[in-house]
Amino acid sequence: MGILADEMLRLQREVTGVIPRALAAREVANLALADLRVVGTMHERKSLMAELSDAFIALPGGFGTFEELFEIITWAQLGIHQKPIGLLNVNGYFDPLLSMISRAVEDEFIRPEYSQLLAIANKIPELLDLLSSFEPMAGLTKWVDLADT
Repeated sequence: MGILADEMLRLQREVTGVIPRALAAREVANLALADLRVVGTMHERKSLMAELSDAFIALPGGFGTFEELFEIITWAQLGIHQKPIGLLNVNGYFDPLLSMISRAVEDEFIRPEYSQLLAIANKIPELLDLLSSFEPMAGLTKWVDLADT
């Protein structure tokens, strides 16, 4: 995230940072940001980022990326938001993750329609096109129907 923020600042683009107080205190915060919002917890951070965002894009990353990606997909599945979610699959980085999602659909742990919540592309322009043409899914079925149990 830091590299992306620095590049956007270099290009004179607007960047908003959201960081928990504990991380900001460790000097992890990018003090070059004109709009740096310090919050109490990681939960508050993710909530504020979701509120401020028009869309979500996951770039190759580690545990934090995976956790935030799956949380925002889950929020879409639960109807908490109806914003586009994209995955920039640089050099096939996310291929194993996408295989796992396909397996979960095959094994009926994920309903097929929910796998459509994720726009996937290998190149930035293609992903941006997918996100700009996003239309919220109408009438998503409940992810659990207690009448079926």
